[in-house]
Amino acid sequence: MRDFALLYAELDETTSTTRKLNALQQYFRTAAPADAAWAVYFLAGGKPRQAVPTKLLRQFAIEYSGLDDWLFDECYHAVGDLAETIAHILPPPTQPSEIGLADWIELGIAPLRGADPGTVRSALLLYWDQLDTRERFLLTKLIGGGFRVGVSRLLVTRALSAIAGLDSKLIAQRLMGWTDGSVKPTAAGFQQLIAEHTEEEHAQRGGQPYPFFLAHQLDREPEALGDLAQWQVEWKYDGMRAQLVSRDGQNWLWSRGEDLITERFPELAVLRLPDGVVIDGEILVWHGGDAPAPFADLQKRMGRKQVSARLLGELPAVLVAYDLLEVEGRDLRTLPQAQRRTMLEELVATLQVQQGAPQLRLAPVIRADSWEQLAEIRTESRQRGVEGMMLKAANAEYGVGRTKNVGTWWKWKIDPYSIDAVLIYAQAGHGRRASLYTDYTFAVWDEAGEGGRKLVPFAKAYSGLTDAEIAKVDHAIRRTTIEKFGPVRSVTPSMVFEIGFEGIASSPRHKSGIAVRFPRILRQRTDKTVDQADTLDALKSLLVAP
Repeated sequence: MRDFALLYAELDETTSTTRKLNALQQYFRTAAPADAAWAVYFLAGGKPRQAVPTKLLRQFAIEYSGLDDWLFDECYHAVGDLAETIAHILPPPTQPSEIGLADWIELGIAPLRGADPGTVRSALLLYWDQLDTRERFLLTKLIGGGFRVGVSRLLVTRALSAIAGLDSKLIAQRLMGWTDGSVKPTAAGFQQLIAEHTEEEHAQRGGQPYPFFLAHQLDREPEALGDLAQWQVEWKYDGMRAQLVSRDGQNWLWSRGEDLITERFPELAVLRLPDGVVIDGEILVWHGGDAPAPFADLQKRMGRKQVSARLLGELPAVLVAYDLLEVEGRDLRTLPQAQRRTMLEELVATLQVQQGAPQLRLAPVIRADSWEQLAEIRTESRQRGVEGMMLKAANAEYGVGRTKNVGTWWKWKIDPYSIDAVLIYAQAGHGRRASLYTDYTFAVWDEAGEGGRKLVPFAKAYSGLTDAEIAKVDHAIRRTTIEKFGPVRSVTPSMVFEIGFEGIASSPRHKSGIAVRFPRILRQRTDKTVDQADTLDALKSLLVAP
């Protein structure tokens, strides 16, 4: 555990890509394969399952430290992170341990899941007594299911590529499915991850998907891209990116987050594809007609591992196919975009004739004679239930991640919805922002409710401000605090912000009756008073806006 804790600290303490890469390489060169396997899982985005409820972690830490409840809570509110608070307030260890990461996960943490409180208490007190502050923090994060680290999957791929002497694209391919959680990381798995390439490797992938090719946000006028004829234009759907893999007589459906979601969308899993086919596309709920259902309908399906017949009927899923990555077991990713598109059209047409296959749709290519005409068509995005357009270079290969070295995909999104709202609650951030109030709750005016005009919360947001702007807002929050509710402060309404969001839907679960998607702060409206902020009626009007 000590080596992984040192690696975590090094990654957390620097923003230098070079330092992070060097630290990763050093760790993977010296770590035991079993420990390295779990490190790859967590660093590449794997999520630890919570083994002990937060309530028990807090209770047993208070007992072990001998602090009063109120003093522990004051420490927690000052620090802003439970694991960090626990790591600092416990007595020094008396029996240091040399146990490695893999043993801590498999023999230490795993048995705590479902154990009675007495067993959990005895184990935690023993564990904490073996670890120093840095190690306790990390172990508590893993036990509580809250592990996060400031390193990208791409950086992990580069580090493994360097120590193995292999092309990073091959490492990225081998990593696909690594963080799904259905297969335990092992020493043998890590050694296979960095092993020499063999000719048989491609045929032994089973249901493994390909690394997803990601688009860049278009940051210029589209005319700067040159001749429109050299670009393939499609609608940008607001759904769930997925790959449908058909090999060895079986289908696998993978999300972009590398979750195996076959059971959640059985109507897609039963598609009878030719063996050795991989389709890239977007999962949407589609009731019929020209537009998909709102993302809120898809959300009702996404978290369910068991799907009832009623839900299948009410929220039918489709896969909108827009790329073909494999045919007859042959990797097509190095072929030009236009050629892959032609092959995809032929495949979908054949399946439609043979099976009907209403749950498989071909993403339409948008035709226009000029960029000006295309921009005019793009204004129809919201009424078509899409976020804008995708611009794909006709000669682009299918790359790995967000890269430009083999061609480019651009997201040409429409402007977000926006509303002017009032900041009414604030909570401290995490990590390096634990001492600043960075997580905000915003409200709009309800002019039709009982008791007269009042502010109703509708969204939380924490992104969009610079460090300097956050510092100013933090100062204002401390100066205008009315009440404290644990880590949350209620403030005198005094600041107006423009809040942007990608989608909006009715929601009986929210006090405002509205749920917004991807809310973020666009700017502070110092030119507006609180009374001039927008109303709930203005927010609801966006539900039917074209």
